[in-house]
Parts: sequence; structure tokens; C-alpha cells
Amino acid sequence: MIAGAVLAFGVGGIFKPAAPAVILPAEPAWPSLKFGPVLGQEFFLSNTMASAFIAALLLAAVVFLVVQPFVRAGSLVPGGGYQIVEMAIEWLWDQAEAAAGSKWAKDIFPITATIFIVVLTVNLFGLFPIHETIGYTKVAHGNVQGYHTVNVGGIHLLNGGMPGTEEDEVAANAAATAGHEAESHAAEGETAKEAEHYWSSDEACVYCEVVPSLRRATTDLNFTLALAIITMVLIQAMGVRALGLDYFSKFFNLKTIVTKPFFGLMDFIVSLLEMISEIAKVLSFSLRLFGNIFAGGLLLAILGSMTVFFVPGLLVGLEVVVGAIQAYVFSALALTFMSQATVSHSGEGH
Repeated sequence: MIAGAVLAFGVGGIFKPAAPAVILPAEPAWPSLKFGPVLGQEFFLSNTMASAFIAALLLAAVVFLVVQPFVRAGSLVPGGGYQIVEMAIEWLWDQAEAAAGSKWAKDIFPITATIFIVVLTVNLFGLFPIHETIGYTKVAHGNVQGYHTVNVGGIHLLNGGMPGTEEDEVAANAAATAGHEAESHAAEGETAKEAEHYWSSDEACVYCEVVPSLRRATTDLNFTLALAIITMVLIQAMGVRALGLDYFSKFFNLKTIVTKPFFGLMDFIVSLLEMISEIAKVLSFSLRLFGNIFAGGLLLAILGSMTVFFVPGLLVGLEVVVGAIQAYVFSALALTFMSQATVSHSGEGH
């Protein structure tokens, strides 16, 4: 801790932690990792997508190296790391059976258990220190709020301290102007290859922004929104499987509008509110997970740039708990909504 404090805040501040830049959208994991053009549009591998892919590979490795060998051995006595896996699966099964009953638990359990395991893996993998640490630099666009590079042993490092000489100010303004020009060229339809010289991934820049090659996937609203949409589609599919097409009368109920006009109208209005509520679930699903994880990552980054070792370490422990809780909340809500979808809202259900 003492050595870290000396390196961070002593020796001219060369190793001072860089203050984080709050970037909401995902960015390219590396400028050269592009795909396409597809329909005239180039696509890039985002840093959040790269993190999700690696997390999925780690999860697959656990299945192939821990679970499958035990299953193939045919032993009934769990051992080694499989004990932890079995405890988690039994706990998830008990949750599904308690909420959905034995009739539908076997259909709902694979979905909600997968959601929990995937979200938990992505959240915990995002706490590995390779996230938001290793990446590349680009010229700070639009302003001079970047980081100055210093040469240490032939390697360009970011300096948290901002130089204040007139030459540096002129260079910073030039970098900002280049950033504006890059944006205007892109707006005019200039190809990414022609505008590539505005990026400084291969050489040092005067004022830079750090673009991490890996960022926790659940800090990307695209990931959480996609997961929420998939979950809600599966909830509707489970409702149709249990109740048939009569399930949709829950959202558009006109059964009694003729025989009982007043109460039929009330039922119709309630069904419309149910439809609005169902659509709102997509937003609540996605924004809850995104907001909690993004805020936690931002807190880690800010305190990591202000303090040394000890305090960020405690917060990482807190983020482990928060990541597990958010994975459970997402899967538990999915389980609740799926079990509710299998229950009829009319008398026929009895």
C-alpha cells in the first residue's frame, strides 16, 4: 500500500491513476476489428460484446471440464467442484418448484436457471482487472479533457497530471480541432478508412482518451435490453403453451363487453393496463440491471483513481455481492412472471 501510494502520488505523478471517462455507449474493442460491410454498414466488435463472449467461453469450460466428466462417470456421490454446481442447481430448482409448482417447474427451470447463471458469470467476470484497464488511446474529441502521455523507458504511458505550458495548450486545441473535423467528415459520409488517421491507436497523442478493450457486458444497455426482450418473449410463449390462444385475452378482453356492458368495459380497460404493464416490464428488467451494474463500475473507477489499493479492494468485494443479487433478482422476476403466465385469469383455469 505504501509503495502504491508513492508510485501514484509521488515521483512526479507519473503513475497517478487516470481519472475515468464516463462513456455510456459501447466502443470498439480494437479499431481494426471490423466486419462488413453488410448492407453498406461496417460493424465492429464492441468491448462489452468481447467481454460477454469470453464470459460465455469460461462458462462453457466449466460445463465441459467440471460437469460433464462427473455425469459421464455415472457416480451418485458429488465430489470436487461439482459439489458447488450441484448445490447451485438444487437451489435454483427449489426456487422454480416453489413458484411454478411441479407441473410447470420442469419447463420454466431451464430458462430461469440459464438467465441466473449467464448474468452472474458476466457480472463476476467483469470484475477481473483486465476490464477497463487494457486498451488503446484515441485523440480526445471536442474538448481538452484528456490525458497527457509521457515517455517512460520508451513506452508511452498516460499521465493523470495535465501539463500547463502554452505549447501543450496549442497542441491540445489542435487535437480537439482534429476531433471536430473527424466528426464532420463522418457526418458527410466519409468512410472509416479515410478518417482512420484521426485515431491515435499506433502512436502517442498529446491529449488522449483511453478506450478499454474489455468492459463489463451488463454496463451496456444493448445487452440488458436484449436479455429483457428475450425473457419477455419466453414469458409469452410459456403463457400460450399453458393456456393456448386464450392467454392473449389477458391483454385484450372483449368477452363480456356485450353481455355485461359496464363490467365488460371495465374488464377491457384492465386488459389494456395489463398490456401496458407487460411492455413496461421490458424497461424495468433492462434498466434495473444496467443501472445497478453501471453505477457500481463507475464508483469503482472513481474511487480507484482517488485512492490506493485498500478502498477499491473493499468495493470489489461489495460488487461481487451486488452482481450476485442482480442476477438473482433478474431470474427471480422472470420466474415469477412465467409462473403467473401459466395461470388463467378467468374461471376456466379452475
